[in-house]
Amino acid sequence: MGYWYLTIAIGAEVLATLALKASDGFSHATSSVICVVGYAAAFYFLSLVLKTIPVGIAYAIWAGMGIVLIASISAVVYQQIPDLPAIIGMGLILTGVLVINVFSKTVVH
Repeated sequence: MGYWYLTIAIGAEVLATLALKASDGFSHATSSVICVVGYAAAFYFLSLVLKTIPVGIAYAIWAGMGIVLIASISAVVYQQIPDLPAIIGMGLILTGVLVINVFSKTVVH
């Protein structure tokens, strides 16, 4: 269940971060509520993840995937297109997440 909860935590965090941008400094009520609820859900599910997956591994995957997903969605939704160095950096992040999941002995499968 740890990876299912991690997927939910990542999704909630991505939604909350996109809502944070849309809230325009918490000046739009609906986006602000989505943001707060999304972050609460993200941290709740992350807390469940930490029962079965080591904190360093869980956080690395959560943060890495969140960065890549938010940047990708922001490119489409907000036309915030990353430049080549940013794309290379995100590729390295994805590679790091892959290395952790495939080769780390601390990952619980």
